[in-house]
Amino acid sequence: MRVLLAEDEPDLGAALQQVLLQQKYVVDWLQDGQAAWECLCNTDYQYTLAVLDWMLPGISGLTLCQRLRQQQNALPVLILTARDGLDDKIAGLDAGADDYLVKPFKMPELLARLRALQRRSQPFQPQSLQVGQLILDYGQSSICLATTGQPIPLTAKEFQILELLMQHPQQILSRDQILNQVWALDQDAVSNVVAAHMRLLRRKLAQAGATTAIETVYGLGYRLIDPALPPINAPQAH
Repeated sequence: MRVLLAEDEPDLGAALQQVLLQQKYVVDWLQDGQAAWECLCNTDYQYTLAVLDWMLPGISGLTLCQRLRQQQNALPVLILTARDGLDDKIAGLDAGADDYLVKPFKMPELLARLRALQRRSQPFQPQSLQVGQLILDYGQSSICLATTGQPIPLTAKEFQILELLMQHPQQILSRDQILNQVWALDQDAVSNVVAAHMRLLRRKLAQAGATTAIETVYGLGYRLIDPALPPINAPQAH
């Protein structure tokens, strides 16, 4: 799950980024409205949520929200602001924001509101996802084997990669697609970083006794396969 965070207060932005990372979100933190807009317009990045401060330099969070709605973009948006007047709240919601949180706030409330936005925007998303022997629990942000129920110990990045593969079972995902979805803008990814993580994930899946495996399709990318899944057609790039 990828979040665009637009907040120009360095201390608050850093704290929000850290909390979201702990929840296994991929976080793009921008401190300028124009930079945030360019990311929102970049089709390589598929955001799950946007957290926008009202008073951003360049383009305000309110204007960003209005632009999204003018383009028929339904991305869930949470506005952060110190403005607590009724008229301000109405203006934020009328601009197309899905929720409105007044500073100062507690981090658990922010996370609860983001979870609520996800539920409302994806009403048919199940609480868990199963591919072969692997079960992803969205509530616990964990992945376990169906046969044992024991979570597989994964780093945040490994979890994000495996989640992406489980969301596209048997589909080939290129290295660039994985980088664009799992590495944030401020993370410098070396050329072999995806391959290195795939090796670690394969080792952990094998150690857990999983029959579900990550296959390298040379020249194209990676895909998640399992003997219990339907046969794979001829490999094609996506």
